[in-house]
Amino acid sequence: MKLQRQQLLINNFFMFIINCPYCGERDQTEFTCHGEAHIARPDNPSEISDEEWGRYLFFRENPKGTHFERWTHDHGCRRWFNVMRDTVTDQIIKTYKMGEAKPEISNE
Repeated sequence: MKLQRQQLLINNFFMFIINCPYCGERDQTEFTCHGEAHIARPDNPSEISDEEWGRYLFFRENPKGTHFERWTHDHGCRRWFNVMRDTVTDQIIKTYKMGEAKPEISNE
């Protein structure tokens, strides 16, 4: 059986190998996803409406296709980083450090 890049078949379960930008490639069980990345906090939260504040706190894009997420390497360096992931195939396209520019989405 030929396996797709970044996945291993162990006991009939697919497991990702995630490239931590600080530690290198590690098993997915060492990491935790913490939701959508690149969400800007409102500049003046006390001056926005309850509806706008609620939108900031609770509403996320959740796109079909390329998505940007925040992850931590919990059982390694314990650092935060960003992941560019395809939500259809579950393929991790790129990992990058917090503070680095958001990668461009290619239309290949």
